[in-house]
Amino acid sequence: MVSQKITIKNPTGLHLRPAGILCKEAMQYKSLITFKFRENTANAKSVLSVLGACVKCGDEIELFCEGEDEDAALNALTGVIDAGLGE
Repeated sequence: MVSQKITIKNPTGLHLRPAGILCKEAMQYKSLITFKFRENTANAKSVLSVLGACVKCGDEIELFCEGEDEDAALNALTGVIDAGLGE
């Protein structure tokens, strides 16, 4: 398992469009991909789970990837988040 903390930079946080972009990227990998925000853990492959985490701009999440392509998944997801999730 690999993990990394990252700050959400896009101004609107993880609302529907950025959550969809995050989920679409996560679904390209076989690994189990989750993130922890405060006391909650969300499935990064589920839009409803991501939206339910209520992550806002400036919040820090910790991504967890576990599986055969965990390193590639973590690199791709941190890249998408750093790029602002399409915003």
